[in-house]
Amino acid sequence: MNMSQIVGILNTTPDSYFDGGRYTILYDALRRAGEMVEQGVDIIEVGGESTGPGSKEVSVEEELARTIPIIKALRSAFPDTQLSIDTYKASVASAAVGAGVSMVNDITAGRGDTTLFSVIAKTDAQIVLMYAKDSTPRTTIDTVEYNDVIRTVKDFLVGRVEAAVTAGIDTTRIVVDPGMGHFVSADAAYSFEIIRRLGELCTLAPVFVSPSRKSFLAGQQNLGPDDRLPATIVASVACVNNGAQYIRTHDVQDTRRALEANAAISQCPQ
Repeated sequence: MNMSQIVGILNTTPDSYFDGGRYTILYDALRRAGEMVEQGVDIIEVGGESTGPGSKEVSVEEELARTIPIIKALRSAFPDTQLSIDTYKASVASAAVGAGVSMVNDITAGRGDTTLFSVIAKTDAQIVLMYAKDSTPRTTIDTVEYNDVIRTVKDFLVGRVEAAVTAGIDTTRIVVDPGMGHFVSADAAYSFEIIRRLGELCTLAPVFVSPSRKSFLAGQQNLGPDDRLPATIVASVACVNNGAQYIRTHDVQDTRRALEANAAISQCPQ
């Protein structure tokens, strides 16, 4: 089994659901990035705007101020580490690519800013297209019901991939994300079904997943984000076993160790 790429989350926001406010200062962001590099991260993803339930919209100017100085500092400090930007805004994506990122993770899959695809087409950056039940960047806490959740997700992603290709983005640079948690539904069962059936998306493009400490892992005890690490690890391993090539996580070291053990187990003689 090939090891999946680990994408370490570095939010420079004050209101992200797990690490909000921890890395808004450049020194703290660089320190955390250094820890992730030592722990074996493959990609560091910088995010300057939270889009979770109850989050507030951030201006382009504010998002640029939160992300670009940190991206430039990361590029200088860790030249061998791939960088990603979590944004749906074309101007932020363009500035981030100019500063050294090689992946743009758009949770709106090109719907939040209709000029994003044409901007990415002029670069060599990868783009991650994510399914979300909401057409706007701010996700809602709604219990959406699906007849066949993976069919709905796949049909959506097929359409967004086609739109990206039409805009001039080569298929080799496209990655898809089925979305999880409130991006899909307040009903956790749909997120678990997506994980179980993840292989049905693998023929479309490389699959990127982000189960990290999300609400669908709260369980019957309604655990808070701080207590969702064990469930996050189990979900991450299941995603890899079902074909995910990228695992986005707050917990690089624990995820890396779990995936290494999982790979070793899979290679044991039957």
